Amino acid sequence: MRYLGIEPKRPKIAVVDFTCCEGCELQLANKEETLGPFLGALQVVNFREVSSEKREDYEIALIEGAVSRADETDRLRRIRKQAKVVVAFGSCACYGGVHRMKNAYSLAAANREVYGDKPKDTDLVRPVKEIIPVDLEIPGCPVNKEEVERIVQHLVMEVPYNFPVYPVCVECKQRFTVCRYDLGELCLGPITRAGCGAPCPAGGLGCWGCRGPDADPNYEEFIASAKKRGFGEREIKERMSFFGGFEGVVP
Repeated sequence: MRYLGIEPKRPKIAVVDFTCCEGCELQLANKEETLGPFLGALQVVNFREVSSEKREDYEIALIEGAVSRADETDRLRRIRKQAKVVVAFGSCACYGGVHRMKNAYSLAAANREVYGDKPKDTDLVRPVKEIIPVDLEIPGCPVNKEEVERIVQHLVMEVPYNFPVYPVCVECKQRFTVCRYDLGELCLGPITRAGCGAPCPAGGLGCWGCRGPDADPNYEEFIASAKKRGFGEREIKERMSFFGGFEGVVP
C-alpha cells in the first residue's frame, strides 16, 4: 500500500513458539481495532496463530517460550542464523517463566511426576538469551499488546521508543490504584519494571513480577519492608521465584 507515492518497507516477520502456553502470541492476534494496521506494517511469513503460510525467509523473529529440550536448542540456533533481529517476548522467553520452577527438581523426578512411565525428552529450562544472542526483550505474562505495537513501530519505522525505567508502583499511582500493601497483600510492584499498565493491582492482585526487575531495584529495602509488614521469607521467595526474572537475587 503506497502513501504519498512511497512504497513502505514491510519487513518479513516470523512468530515462533517453544515451551509456552502461546498466550503472548494470542495477545498479538487480539485487540481487533489495531490488528489490521499492525499486520499491515509487516509481512507475516510464519505465525500459525493467524496464518497458514510458513516460510523461512523472515528478517525479524519474535520468539515466545522457554527452552526445555535439546531439539529446541538446535531450532533456536537456526532461527538466529536466519533472522537479522531476534526478539524474545514474554516472560518465558525472557526469564524461563513459570516453567523454570522445574529446575528446582531433578529432571528424572520431574519427568516421572508429569509423564509417569512414559518419559519425554526434557532438559533444564532456560531463557532464549542463554542459548543465542537476543537483540530485544519484551517481558510480561502475557505481553502488553500496546507495548509490542510501539516496539514494532520502533523496529519497522524507526519511531523512538524507550522501555520504562521506573517500577510498576508509578503506573499504579497513575491509575489511582490503592496500594496492595495498604490492603495487607504482598506485591512486587516496587521492584518490577513498568510498562504493563499495572492491570494486576488494579484488578485486585498484587504484582508477581512477570516483567522482571526495574532499572535500579533496591532488593534489600524491599525485602526488609516486606518482612516488616509481616510477610515471611518463604512467601517472599516464592513470589520472586515464580517467573524467573529475579534469578540470583531471591532471598
